[in-house]
Amino acid sequence: MSSESTVIFTPIIDALHNQQVIAYPTEAVFGLGCDPDSEQAVNALLALKQRPWEKGLILIAADYAQLTPYIDDTALNEQQRATMFASWPGPVTWVIPARPETSRLLTGRFNSLAVRVSDHPLVQQLCRQFGKPLVSTSANLSGQEPCRSADEVQQQFGAAFPVLAGSVGGRLNPSEIRDVLTGKQIRQG
Repeated sequence: MSSESTVIFTPIIDALHNQQVIAYPTEAVFGLGCDPDSEQAVNALLALKQRPWEKGLILIAADYAQLTPYIDDTALNEQQRATMFASWPGPVTWVIPARPETSRLLTGRFNSLAVRVSDHPLVQQLCRQFGKPLVSTSANLSGQEPCRSADEVQQQFGAAFPVLAGSVGGRLNPSEIRDVLTGKQIRQG
């Protein structure tokens, strides 16, 4: 990776290490994210979004290995794994049984966790540089439309809000969500 891209990411990585919520472009809209292992950061994100913890959150990653500390990979058979891997990297989020030690702030009232390996190049670089997945939810205040540009993020959240500048992918809809054990569609993409 070039030193130029490292410089671009440095303030965002610093914000994540300082338990802040950040915004970054995804396949369809800007996402709000934070360190999934920081209770303080996850609570700040939930408060910002006015989102009840019971709903659970999505983790977005550069690769499957980044997700394995949070999910119970042993609950999947080869066919389920193959179906999931065939859709990644890409805009499909899979609900997978969570490890017992995975924070309830991430799983909500469920024993599973929604996860995605993104094909957005900036998300890939961000997760690689941070060294783990990020919490991912749409960047918008309650009742507002999801942000599709860095300018819209700063209009909704303030000029000082940490934003990774870049363009969203070409998708119009949020990611499809499917249950990996049953194959059932939970949300259309």
